[in-house]
Amino acid sequence: MTHDFTAQEAETRKVFAELQANHRLPDIADMDYFFVPTKTGADWRTLADALTHEGFSCEWIAAEKDDEAPYLVATLPDQMISATAIWTTEALATRIALNHGFAPDGWGLMDDEGA
Repeated sequence: MTHDFTAQEAETRKVFAELQANHRLPDIADMDYFFVPTKTGADWRTLADALTHEGFSCEWIAAEKDDEAPYLVATLPDQMISATAIWTTEALATRIALNHGFAPDGWGLMDDEGA
């Protein structure tokens, strides 16, 4: 099964436009990208190593309840905020994640005020 980068980019641009229309977005923020394992035995540590090599800091979030899934958060600090900037780094992280048995599961941003 191949990943649909065109649909992922369209969704990212749509979500960004909605956020921009409804909120005052910062010019610079930390960008978080979320990835979930897609196969049994997918090793988050090797994914974290590969993403760290590209400048991301990574944190594994274990499932706390039976109905929750564990996930990896990959963060790039102090990023310019635009749809294109978000998509560029999201595409890079997604390509790496797919090669390690993980799939993208969204993104978020955090500025210095915590927004």
